Amino acid sequence: MGVLLQFVGDWGHALAAVLFAAIGIFILRRREDVVEQRMLAVAVLLTSCWSLYVSFGGVDKPLTGIGENIRNAAWLLLLFVMLRREAADRAGSMVAIGSVYAAVAGLILLQTFTDLIWRQLPSASDLHHRLVQVSLSLHMMTAIGSLMLVHHLYISWPPQQRGRVALLLGALAAMWTYDFNLYVIGYFAINRANELYALRGPLMALLAPVIAAGMRRDKAQVQLSRALTFRALSLMSITLYVIVVAALAVAIELIAGPYARVIEIGCVFFMAVSALVLLPSPRMRALWKVQVAKHVFQHRYDYRSEWMRFGNTIGRPGNDAPPLSERVAKAVADITDSPAAILMLRSDDGALTFEMQWNWEGELPENAVIPPPLALLIECSGWIIDIDQGPTLQEAGEMPDWMRADSRAWVLVPLIHFGRLIGAILLARPAIDRRLDWEDLDMLRTVGRQAASYLSEAQGQQALNDAQRFDEFNRRFAFIMHDVKNLVSQLSLLARNAERHAENPDFRADMVLTLKESVGKMNDMLARLSQHHKARTEEPRPMSLGEVASKIANSRSRQHAIRLIGAAPLALADPARVEQIIVHLLQNAIDASDAGHPVEIRLGGDERSATVDVIDQGRGMTAEYIRRDLFKPFSSSKAGGFGIGAFEARALAQSMAGSIKVESKPGVGSRFTLCLPLALSQETKGEAA
Repeated sequence: MGVLLQFVGDWGHALAAVLFAAIGIFILRRREDVVEQRMLAVAVLLTSCWSLYVSFGGVDKPLTGIGENIRNAAWLLLLFVMLRREAADRAGSMVAIGSVYAAVAGLILLQTFTDLIWRQLPSASDLHHRLVQVSLSLHMMTAIGSLMLVHHLYISWPPQQRGRVALLLGALAAMWTYDFNLYVIGYFAINRANELYALRGPLMALLAPVIAAGMRRDKAQVQLSRALTFRALSLMSITLYVIVVAALAVAIELIAGPYARVIEIGCVFFMAVSALVLLPSPRMRALWKVQVAKHVFQHRYDYRSEWMRFGNTIGRPGNDAPPLSERVAKAVADITDSPAAILMLRSDDGALTFEMQWNWEGELPENAVIPPPLALLIECSGWIIDIDQGPTLQEAGEMPDWMRADSRAWVLVPLIHFGRLIGAILLARPAIDRRLDWEDLDMLRTVGRQAASYLSEAQGQQALNDAQRFDEFNRRFAFIMHDVKNLVSQLSLLARNAERHAENPDFRADMVLTLKESVGKMNDMLARLSQHHKARTEEPRPMSLGEVASKIANSRSRQHAIRLIGAAPLALADPARVEQIIVHLLQNAIDASDAGHPVEIRLGGDERSATVDVIDQGRGMTAEYIRRDLFKPFSSSKAGGFGIGAFEARALAQSMAGSIKVESKPGVGSRFTLCLPLALSQETKGEAA
């Protein structure tokens, strides 16, 4: 262990000597004719010389203590020069603080003479021992006086310019604080101070970059993150804890005598158990965080990290992510370290009702709502309501009883989007209960607006999805209405013929068959309206167009004369959709034809497709109408027409990789051609692939 400590001490002081020498050379190369800069260069170079001497000779050499005194004197002279420059107009205060500088300088001078004397005496003499104790006491007094002067200079510096000297003064404070602890341990147990002597070299090496960073004259400032600051303070607390334990052990050995070991073990056990019980507790960690934020940082919140955490919580990806409302409640609660939260949204009657809870244990009462008058007041004023400050709400009536009765309720954060209250979040009390200040209110007001934007966007998206579903339903309903119109036409014809042929058995049998077909089609249309049966979307398969066309022709021949001509190869299609297309085209042809002109269904095909032609000799259409209006929804040339048949027929054909072609002339008639892919050619393509 001794060899390792010697190695750490020697090389630590050597590294410190190199770093301080580099800083001094850098300052001298600036060639600035400023007293502070020259004194800073002298101080860092003397510190480098002292560190180099210790690294070569060790702490036992005669000039080690004198070199440390010279180092301290140089730094104190720099502090005095800086103080005079900033306090030139305060002569009275300079006299008082100047006496403190003179006293510390006297201590350094007396300390130097003491070090020179006791090193000349035999180590076994009583005078040698007493002078060593005096020297250690003078070192402690010098460190305490130097720390007082550092603190005085910092508070005397203009607040808006303290950032320029904070790092330098902080490094000097750390240096003299370490020296004070070193000499306290050395005074009570000189044999226990070897470790601290060895670690002083690495400490000085760590302080050199801090001093160098404090020399920057641009506006960019070195600012430790909160996470690093909390870890550094935790490490310093642990170090202080170890030092206290060591000092307590030394004191016990000096006082307790033969019972020292038992008392030391008991104290160490008690302190260790206390640390294990207190430190992991959420309340202790919350207290530590609050106190550090209050006394170390200018602002309570690290806005950058809080905003990033807020965005990450709300935008959490993945299928296992909680619902957006729960993520919003958690994101707002995390800002104030609240352990739970309740999200309430605006209802149609203007009240705020329960929507979602995060970590809020137990059930809320049935009347857990915020009444419309209070919600309206929050919307108009934008107040963040502190539950403990209920009297401010007397103008709007009492706070809801359920909220006041729940001891967990702490603050109510409104969610306002473009001046409209869409909800509120009730936060639970944090582990360390505290009063809200202006920074809490500003932060909660900002995150409330941001959370409101997310919820409003989600509500808008939900409304859009509902509108799309209604649009889908309306589109299907429009198709159904067109089919209903065709059925009504067919049943109307059946009713008219029933008056004349009701006694005919063949007609009655045909009427029953027609009614069964109509009922089946109506049931099918109702199924198509259901959200669970959006459409008949069976996969295309080889089918016979002749069978479908013959079935349709037979069923519609009672309404109008129909001729079925030709044959078609097997097509790759859905029979239900093909039947629906032909029915649409055939009904349009019947509506456009006179009673004496039959409608023709002609089957055919070529090497690429199978075709069904529906030909009539009716009024016909112009080319402009075909191009602009024929396949446009809700555009019809027939009185009482819906303008859906041709649009739906083309959509169904395209869904099966088919198409519909139109040829028409006014006064001559129209030809609608349904083209569907051949089953054989599709199978051939699959084999080739």
